[in-house]
Amino acid sequence: MEEYLTSLSILLASLLLLFFLLPILFKNNSTAALFWHTVLEEKLAMLVTGKSRENRILQYVMQNAVQGDAESVVQNIDKYCREQEWAMNVGDEKGAILDRALEEANPLTVLELGTYCGYSALRMVRVLKPGARLLTVELNPTHADIARQIFHFAGVGGKVEILEGASEDIIPQLKRQHKVDTVDFVFLDHWKDRYQPDTQLLEECGLLRTGSVLLADNVISPGAPEFLQYVRNNPRYVCTHYASHLEYTTIKDGMEKAIYKGPVCVKISER
Repeated sequence: MEEYLTSLSILLASLLLLFFLLPILFKNNSTAALFWHTVLEEKLAMLVTGKSRENRILQYVMQNAVQGDAESVVQNIDKYCREQEWAMNVGDEKGAILDRALEEANPLTVLELGTYCGYSALRMVRVLKPGARLLTVELNPTHADIARQIFHFAGVGGKVEILEGASEDIIPQLKRQHKVDTVDFVFLDHWKDRYQPDTQLLEECGLLRTGSVLLADNVISPGAPEFLQYVRNNPRYVCTHYASHLEYTTIKDGMEKAIYKGPVCVKISER
């Protein structure tokens, strides 16, 4: 029995040491930091609270934010993620870049790929002009439900349309099922390996018009190299990079804005 208790004490002490040391060791390594935040930290917090990170964010918002005030909800999510636990929102630093890009584009139809808890959609609702339409695509039904509750609490439930499912399935349905002609602004913040194929899918489905703006998050950390290579080497896009940091950390990250110029005309020489 004594040997068992000694072994258990050593294990608990090791786990506590690991808990405190890993964030320090992972501070400047984006892959390791993401693994810590999204896997290890979440499992430990889930064990203690019995609730998922997303439910903990929802609970904090409902207890601390002003109901019906989208700005208050955004600020409280930022406060929670900076002071209590990390979450994969676009965050306040890159959120300001999103705000500016949206204001410059002044879109009527916005498509977001990756809703998560609804943070970035709330930021966009604050900026969009009256009558603008925001559709946000979320694969995870649990995340979609959390976002729906947050939108309702913030008083913007009627201004955001959540489309549940995979982006590769929903994008081809936008014209016929959701009455979308073209999109003026696309915010990509879902699976990074889907950025490039979904951009091509938007083109193939005729959803981009001349001047449509694509803004992609996390192109450096964790990274979207295929997307960057595609848009930067494509004559149909004019690109701008915005250096920043991974949400709520000091790890280098960035956002890429790609403005669609339209189909490239190929000149055929006469003989």
